[in-house]
This record gives sequence, structure tokens and C-alpha cells, in this order.
Amino acid sequence: MKKRYLVTAALPYANGPLHIGHLAGAYLPADIYVRYLRLMGREVVFVCGSDEHGAAITVKARKEGTTPQAVVDQYHTVLKDTFEKIGIDFDIYHRTSAPIHHETSQDFFRKLLQKGAFLEETTEQYFDEVAGQFLADRYIVGTCPVCANPEAYGDQCEKCGSALSPTDLIDPKSMLSGSVPVKRPTKHWFLRLDQHEAWLREWINTGVADGKQLHNPADWKNHVLGQCNSWLDQGLQPRAMTRDLDWGVDVPQEIPGAEGKKLYVWLDAPIGYISATRQWALDNGKDWETYWKNDDTALVHFIGKDNIVFHCLIFPAILKAHGDYILPVNVPANQFLNLEGRKLSTSKNWAVWVHEYCAEFKGQEDALRYNMVKKMPEQADSEFTWKGFQETNNNELVNNLANFVNRVLVLSHKYYAGIVPAINPDLDFKSGWETDKTGSYDQELSLLYGKLREMGTEIERFNFREALRIVMEISGAGNALLQFNEPWKTVKDTPETVKVVLNLALQYVAVLSVAIRPFLPFSANRLRKMLNLGLLRDKGDLLAILNELVEGNPIVLPNHALGQSEHLFSRIPDEVIEAQIAKLGGGAPATASAAEKTTYEPMKDTIQYDDFAKMDIRTGKILTAEKMEKSKKLLKLSVDLGFETRTILSGIAEHFSPEEVVGQQVLVLANLAPRPMMGVESQGMILMAENEEGKLSFVSPATGWPNGFGVK
Repeated sequence: MKKRYLVTAALPYANGPLHIGHLAGAYLPADIYVRYLRLMGREVVFVCGSDEHGAAITVKARKEGTTPQAVVDQYHTVLKDTFEKIGIDFDIYHRTSAPIHHETSQDFFRKLLQKGAFLEETTEQYFDEVAGQFLADRYIVGTCPVCANPEAYGDQCEKCGSALSPTDLIDPKSMLSGSVPVKRPTKHWFLRLDQHEAWLREWINTGVADGKQLHNPADWKNHVLGQCNSWLDQGLQPRAMTRDLDWGVDVPQEIPGAEGKKLYVWLDAPIGYISATRQWALDNGKDWETYWKNDDTALVHFIGKDNIVFHCLIFPAILKAHGDYILPVNVPANQFLNLEGRKLSTSKNWAVWVHEYCAEFKGQEDALRYNMVKKMPEQADSEFTWKGFQETNNNELVNNLANFVNRVLVLSHKYYAGIVPAINPDLDFKSGWETDKTGSYDQELSLLYGKLREMGTEIERFNFREALRIVMEISGAGNALLQFNEPWKTVKDTPETVKVVLNLALQYVAVLSVAIRPFLPFSANRLRKMLNLGLLRDKGDLLAILNELVEGNPIVLPNHALGQSEHLFSRIPDEVIEAQIAKLGGGAPATASAAEKTTYEPMKDTIQYDDFAKMDIRTGKILTAEKMEKSKKLLKLSVDLGFETRTILSGIAEHFSPEEVVGQQVLVLANLAPRPMMGVESQGMILMAENEEGKLSFVSPATGWPNGFGVK
């Protein structure tokens, strides 16, 4: 275990507000991880900040007829305020326009130049003759050469996640004037990524660099490794680290030819993690270098899948070229969150804006956090729906968690005047973990200990959805404990047993008040107040509870005075949800109305059960994927079925890139007769769902489901 952790969350562009895709992609998982580390007494620094440079900012300013500085000043404030309201607890939220960031970035450039990391070249770059200026990457749009997305940017395709150069685009055009740009010569400094390819490949796939084991690749997500290897397999090429811009960090002006040149945003932005740490250290009397240059520090980057290449290849190459910095031990990138069956779109207002949610759902911030964890796109794209949000809030938070807490506290006040009862722990009762099972007080505490350990293990593996499921198991078992023992019926006949049941139920609630902290921090505070236990300090509180439970000690002691019960969560009515659906797209019709207009394929002929029983459908996971030559539709997949690996050709290439599907859990029609296709034998069929627009979606088992098991 490392002595300390430095956790970063992707710097959001300060050109717009935060939407739920951002929240579920990088910021909520990072916050959960950091809160857990703090509860376990680990030393951790959590940094983020506004990315205030790059063409996206100037594009926004040009559209709005204002200045880049005015844009970043406005949205930095909006972003910082939104993070605070939704409970993302950074140690520092910095900004790349700060002088310390410019200084740090320029010093980095000087050191890289001094160490010969750059290749200085004059190349032809796109120039807008109408606007009279060279075009930065984000000033150019065109068709992605990888997935044929017609709206790819000059540095990246946001549909397939491929990192691009402007000259890669098919049919490029200028975003400034709409004209077709021409190429003109200009001088820039290129990072020699080709010189880093060998060690990056070894480090990504084995975790070894410079002879030292720096990370375990088995702990990295398959789609992260897949995207990195796809890029490595194409061969790394030198990449320009400067741009012809009038907004950004200046190339140090003492360098010949630096006039009018700015640092490339993907050199400048990740250095923002370093400058933010420097500012935090100055503010807190710490040594920032301990967190960036000491092997006892674990560096973890939380990002979305569109930033994988930059954080796993380009930034590590920059750090390694500098020579003094540690490399990340993990980059647990999430995939994309969709909204009501469509991709999130800021331009079409097809988004749920977090600052608007916080204003309209005051006091219900944790309801959104909970749903975001439930829908977190950890291994594959997922989808948020307002109806789904309502159901998880009403059925899981209200009916399960809040109901359990309320019943325990109300009964404790009713029977014992709000004082935790002293008990005889040897009395029998029915356990909440299994129907008709006799419970033991000590065994119940041991089970709570085990669940907390399971939760922690999943968080440390970045499996936040599973960790939350385990937490809710505690609440579910608590409800069952009450239901099986019915203290409201037995309090007169077996009062001493009822004391044991309610004392134990209070231990459940006390454990939950800490266990929910990483996921639902506002609710944890309210629950601690109800229990009169005091707010958590986030300095080893969970570790302290684990130490008590492993010794068989209760968390809430007899004769402790409880606080008053309050509503932990409230039901969300239909009309509130309908109003939110109507807001999408500036007044798009509600989901129900859209459904009424949906057309469906006619049902096929009726079959008998025996016909269905002939199909052997198995769970599996895609290990590798590649495009078939001379085919626009086919991907060649290797699929792990647990007992064997199959080669399957699937006609999904027009819907998914190879990088997107690696690691995807799937259902496979395993006993389909093999079929030769384009010289390759396909040994099964991947099951997919298709909507009326022809869009495909994987039909998948639950995350983490074992491979090779049957579907009935």
C-alpha cells in the first residue's frame, strides 16, 4: 500500500456548465474514491480546476461576441459553485489562468526542450484565408477517419474517442468561417512520441517501467488498455506541443521563434494538476514535490473515455521525458452516459444540467448522486432516464433506506424514550440476512464488518456500482430484521428480545451513517445528526468502526441519547418528473408521448418452448476486437465464454469502434452452427437490441457476471 494518494479529476473546460455526463464520468467516481480513502485514514490530496485555455474557449467567446477572459471568469465560478453544491469535495479547485500555472507550464516546456524531448519542425498547417489565421485543432471539424463521424474535431473524435490530428480529418472545414482551409507552413515543437512507444507499451501492458513494477495491469479497465494498445499498434508519431493562437500559455519568449506561439492545451492542461497541487501546498504549508516525485505516492487520474489516450500515453510521455515525476498507478476511465435514449448534446440542450438540478431539487442532491452511481458507465455506455431516477429514489432510497432508518428511530423513541437500550446479547432472534435463521448478536456485528470490508474492496477496485449495492444490502437486511421479528407485535410478550432487535437495528443505522458517506455525503450528515453521533471527520472514521466491529463491540453504546428522526429522503411525484422531461431539448415532448408515436416491427410467428430450449445462450466478455479488411460492417471479436474463447464476426462496425467494445459483457448464441465469412469461421452470434432508428445496443448480463453461464 502506498503512503499517500494524489487523485486528479479531469479539468473541465470553462466554456459551459456541468451536466450529468460529466458527473458520472469523472467527478462522482473520484469523489467516492477520495471520501473512502479519507474514511480509512489514508493521506490523500484531491485536485481539479478549470481548463481555461484551448480553442474551445475562444470558439465560445467568438460565438457570444465577448472575450475569452470573460468566458472563463464566468464559467469557472459556475463550475466551482456546482461542484460544491453537488458535494464534490476537492482539496483545491484551481484554474489554468493562474500565474503559478503559466509559470509551471513554461518551466516544464523549458526542461523538455533542454532534454531534447522536442523536434522543431516547419510543417504545413491549416490556415483560414477568410479569417486570416492558422486554425487550432478545435477550429477544424471534419469526418473522422476511424468511425466516419462527420463532426469530429481536429484533435479528437468525441464519438469513438480516437485521438486525431487536423490533417487526419476527411473534408475538413473551418469553424471560424465555414470555409475550406488551406495549408501553409508554420514552425512548431513536436514531442517525440515515437521515442516513447516501446516503454509505454511495456508500462501499459505489464506495469513495468525502468525495471520497476509501477502498477498491475490486471487492475486497469479492459477498455482503457484496449484503447491504448489500439493507438500503440498504429504507431506513435511526433505530436505538436505548440499552436498558433492568441489565447493560452505563451511559449517562453526567450526561445527563438516563440513569438505568437502558445502551448498546446494537452501539454498545458494536465500540467494543471501539478500547478493546482503546488498552490494547495503553498496554501497549506506542504511540500508539493512529495506528491509528484515520490514513489510512495499513488497517482490516480479519473477521466472519461474520450481522454484516455492523453492521460495514458501523452501525459505519461511528458512526465517521463521530464524525468522527475511519478506515473499514474491507474486511470479508471468511465465510458459515456446517454440521456433518454440519445447522446447528451449541449448544443441541442439535450442534457440535465447539474446546477439547474441543484436549484430545482434543493435538499435532494444525494438522490442524483445515488442514481448516477446506479447508472455509472464503468465498463460500457449507460443511460439516464427521469423515470428511472424517480423509481430509484422512491423505491430504493425512500422505501428501503429512509424507511428503515425512520422505523428504527421511531420505535426507539416510542419504546425507550430515545435511549439506546441495554441488552442481553445471548437472547435469540431472527436474523435479517436469511429467512427463518436464528440470529446471534455477535454474528450480526461480524456480518456488518464483512459487508463494510466488501464495500471497501469494491471501491478500491473502482467498482462503485457494486460497492453501493453492498451498502444497500445492509439497509435491506435491516428492514428484514424488523420484518422478521415484528417488534411492534412482540414488545409486550418478549420485551428483552425486542431490546436486542432494536439495539442491533441501531447498530445497522450507525454503520450505514458511515458506509453511505462516500456516496451520499449530505444524507450521512443528516443521519449522524439523527443518531446524535456528531459529524464525521473524514479522518479514519470507517477504519475506527471496522476496528470496533472486528472486536465484537457495538458502535452505539447503551444509554446513548438519540436525536429526532427526520425524513432522510422524500418521494418525487410524477408531475415533477414530467416537467423535467418536457424541458429536454428546450421543450421536447415527454417520453410517454414519444412512445405513442413509436413504430414497432411486427411479431414473428409463435414458437413452442421446445424451439426456444434448443438455443444455448451464454454469458461472455469481448477480449479483443478488430475491423475486418474489405468490410464496413464486420468486427472480428474474440469472446471469453469461461470454458473457451470463441472467434465471432459481428456486423456492428458501423455502430461501434473496436476500442469501444473491448471489455463489453455480452450474451452469445453459442450453439449456432459455425459459418465461414470472408475467410474466417464465425463461431456464434452476439445478441443485440435495435431501436426504430436502427441504433444497436448490447444485451448484457449484470456487471461482473461470470462468463460461460446459461441464459434461461
